[in-house]
Amino acid sequence: MKDIKWIFVLYSIAAVLAMCSIGVSVALSSFFGIILSIVALILIMGYGFKTKKKMRELGTL
Repeated sequence: MKDIKWIFVLYSIAAVLAMCSIGVSVALSSFFGIILSIVALILIMGYGFKTKKKMRELGTL
């Protein structure tokens, strides 16, 4: 079994929660919540890809 990269598990859980919060914000008709959730999702996924790139360059992936 391969080693689990827990940081990526945390990033993916955070991204899923951000996606769920978009749905909750839509259900509540909260425009501010929708925008905030989309920004959070973009930031989380960006940091995930940035971390993956850094780990790949260091050879730890």
